[in-house]
Amino acid sequence: MKKIFKLTDLDCANCARKMEDAIRKIDGVQDVTVSFMTQKLTLVADDARFDEIVKEAAKVCRKVEPDCTINV
Repeated sequence: MKKIFKLTDLDCANCARKMEDAIRKIDGVQDVTVSFMTQKLTLVADDARFDEIVKEAAKVCRKVEPDCTINV
């Protein structure tokens, strides 16, 4: 499944890259792109675990950038 999420309060391109690298390591993630310019997260992941993966990705985002949230 592929979905695009709007991000809120992503402050820098370096943080976006760190988030992308960390989310890519989550089991079940096939592809991920975090764009600082558009403030969007594009996620391709297993259909069966998609909601769980999104929750894990949100935790990763908050760990890198505490104010950043994924608008589901």
